[in-house]
Amino acid sequence: VQLQASGGGLVQPGGSLRLSCAASERIFNNNALGWLRQAPGKEREFVAVITRSSNSKFYADSVKNRFTIFRDNTKNTIYLQMNSLKPEDTAIYYCAGTNSAKYLGSFDYWGQGTLVTVSS
Repeated sequence: VQLQASGGGLVQPGGSLRLSCAASERIFNNNALGWLRQAPGKEREFVAVITRSSNSKFYADSVKNRFTIFRDNTKNTIYLQMNSLKPEDTAIYYCAGTNSAKYLGSFDYWGQGTLVTVSS
């Protein structure tokens, strides 16, 4: 398993949650990494991505200013800090990667997901 996501759970609207994704050293040191999500009955969609150097970060409009993606180079791990969560954020979140240091518009692979449920 080269990408392992964790941190999902049940949270109330307005709450926060932090997702983690541990990557293999090779992937972490060479590739842009990010997150996809898939809500019940919907297609998988882009959430956020961070380039290998951390110089660039991109977010879906629906999560901008609420979610933050960042990397911990000492742990080969990326994180997704999710604040002000809404019921429509409910989904399975997948850690994803590219075969490039930059993000070229799509991910090339992803790991197992972690379920986030936002409900009162």
